[in-house]
Amino acid sequence: MAEQELAFTQDELDEIERIKAQFPTNKAATLRVLWVAQEKYGHVKPEVQNLVADTLDLPRAHVHGVASFYTQYYKEETGKYVLDVCTCLSCQVCGGYDILHHLEDELGIKAGETTEDGMFTIQEVECLGACGYAPMLQVTNGVYANNLTKEKVDNLIENLREGKMPEFESMVMRQNEKRKKELSQ
Repeated sequence: MAEQELAFTQDELDEIERIKAQFPTNKAATLRVLWVAQEKYGHVKPEVQNLVADTLDLPRAHVHGVASFYTQYYKEETGKYVLDVCTCLSCQVCGGYDILHHLEDELGIKAGETTEDGMFTIQEVECLGACGYAPMLQVTNGVYANNLTKEKVDNLIENLREGKMPEFESMVMRQNEKRKKELSQ
């Protein structure tokens, strides 16, 4: 999409004004306005970053720096479902790379790629802060899938193909499971 074709609707501009009002400076609103842009376009490629910068009257380099720092902002077009597989140390030790490679085999793509049907993108990411539930992945900046096995991954893919997002799952740290059982009796 050409940069001159990109624009926020009046409703989106009104939302951006509400966001800006919550912060002392436009610069401080950058993260939230990038979310608005990503929700609209599905990514924040450079031309979308420029739209955000121009809308906030900020240097384009600032918005690019913010967008490029965070993996949650998609710098390329992605599939409908983005599977962020954590391969940080805890997940790695618990089989994070096994899960990543299983996904790659099942979907026929490598990390950083999107399936031909546009359904799935796989990303290898650093820590998502769920080390106690490793290995794990996050679905499109949303729900976590924890304590993964190949079977759980296969079920997740099947459900996503049917349009069923996984439910939020409240997790108890393994060391607290005994205490939870005692309290529930």
